[in-house]
Amino acid sequence: MPIQKMSALRKLAGQTAIYGLSSIVARFLNFLLVPLYTSKFVFEPAEYGVVTALYSWTALLNVVLTFGMETTYFRFASKDHVKDNPDGGRVLYATATWGLFLPAFVFMLFGGLFSAQLANVLHFGAYASSVLMLVLIIGIDAITTIPMARLRQQGRPWKYAAINMLSVGVNIVLSVFFFLYCMKQYNMGHNHSLINAVYDPAFGVGYVFAINLVATAVKLLVLLPSWPSWKPMDRDLLRAMLAFGAPLMVAGLAGMVNETADRVILKYLLPADVADAQIGIYGACYKLAVLITLFIQAFRMGAEPFFFSHAKEKNSKETFARIMNIFVAVCMSAFLVVMLFLDLFKWFIPNPAYHQGLRVVPILMLANVFLGIYYNQSVWYKLTDRTRVGSTISLIGAAITLVLLFALIPYLGYMGAAWTTLICYASMAAISYVWGQKHYPIPYNTTRVLLYMAGAVVLWWGCEQLPVEGVLSYAIRALAFAAYVGIVWKVERPASVA
Repeated sequence: MPIQKMSALRKLAGQTAIYGLSSIVARFLNFLLVPLYTSKFVFEPAEYGVVTALYSWTALLNVVLTFGMETTYFRFASKDHVKDNPDGGRVLYATATWGLFLPAFVFMLFGGLFSAQLANVLHFGAYASSVLMLVLIIGIDAITTIPMARLRQQGRPWKYAAINMLSVGVNIVLSVFFFLYCMKQYNMGHNHSLINAVYDPAFGVGYVFAINLVATAVKLLVLLPSWPSWKPMDRDLLRAMLAFGAPLMVAGLAGMVNETADRVILKYLLPADVADAQIGIYGACYKLAVLITLFIQAFRMGAEPFFFSHAKEKNSKETFARIMNIFVAVCMSAFLVVMLFLDLFKWFIPNPAYHQGLRVVPILMLANVFLGIYYNQSVWYKLTDRTRVGSTISLIGAAITLVLLFALIPYLGYMGAAWTTLICYASMAAISYVWGQKHYPIPYNTTRVLLYMAGAVVLWWGCEQLPVEGVLSYAIRALAFAAYVGIVWKVERPASVA
């Protein structure tokens, strides 16, 4: 492989690692909160179902309020008249930031005024205060989108990581304090002045949202010194950015339908007396797919600006294809880690009442691998300014999701939601591949990618069939994982040194 290409790959790997440091740690620490939330002394499945369902609405609304502006900002920042002009960069930053601030402010204002009515509409009338805090969280998240994106565009991953880690740290410290200390001590009857002053057991799941709101507000306060003035805002530029971002917003909204509609719709398609508990079980077990989703999130943060900045380089398409091979290999390695040792990972959910949902884990992990493949492929329509293609594919996926959810959930419950997710993401990846090869052909090694996926699944299935238990079983599974990684390394390594 040419030195220039390897340098580009190393740069992507380095930025992915640094951006991923904050993103992975943030998601992983949130993952580590699952044992806390699902402990017998904190939330039963029905209560955790409330948290899961409300946060599903957060993802949908966040896409609307950010309006595809993050990718739009990267795209406009890469244009020559902006990249080579400091004033152009300042105008772009101010325009994008204020373009998101105004609708977010309106959303928080009206969402706050009518939070009780909104809670009733969502069938969570008893949690109006949680809905109010959620509205504020969503709005502040939207407001901080462009200042955080600017750090990525400027190649300042360490500051980006530090801000994210500060916010996460606040979340973790407060969660431990209120749930592991205050709630546990109160339930054990060990009350004292501090607990009586700050802890109200009736607030319940509301503490999850209150803690998140404080952590989100801390991020906003840290970013305020870099806030742009109003004057450089360019209305013509804003209109152009909104035109570019609108299809991305539609695609993102459709994508969030694919990702979160299952937990929203379960609330309405399952019997009312079991819906919250089933959502809680499904949401907790969904968290066990975190290793793949963590890597995908970190990869996207490093890859999107990388793809834009290297698109015009020689052999860029071959580089993109090579990245796909490595990406899938890493994802399937994560799949094997979780599935081969699921008997250990399941105890991250310490309450056995949730363990009946473990059947969804392999299905959801494979679904997320296909989603990651789709994200990789999305480079072709972003680089050719065919953002409407992304909208179209995501809308097709959303249609598949909605049809299958309504068809399968009444009969299969949350298993229907899991199978729907897999079918949707696999269909989107296939459609994007076929479409992209016509307009921006990238020489993906589809045979190798599919072999990596099938090989991992077969290896896991084979280990499940072995009539051994205990230490011997774990030893065989560890050897199987090592063999998979070794084979992948042997296949990919020659290309990296060629």
